[in-house]
Amino acid sequence: MPSPAGPAAAPDGRVEVRRLFWLALGATTAVLIMRKLSRAAERLTPQGIASSVGAGLSELADSIGSFAADVREAMQSREAELRNAAGLDSDESPRTSG
Repeated sequence: MPSPAGPAAAPDGRVEVRRLFWLALGATTAVLIMRKLSRAAERLTPQGIASSVGAGLSELADSIGSFAADVREAMQSREAELRNAAGLDSDESPRTSG
């Protein structure tokens, strides 16, 4: 027949420590899960959706601006190459017949 005190009455206290460990682990896990769920629920509110869309649009606008700057730079470089190859940037101005 088991003792009336149950398994927690071990003489060296190992069972009590084990139970305390599992209790602390369960409480910590529950807190972490609740925090994660509350963050997810916050992102699903209209304000959360608007902020995530706003951040995405901001990144998109930055990317488009950077792309446009790269295109302008390449365009100016290529135009300078073509003007030089055609002789349009030489010191002599083109002569008109007349």
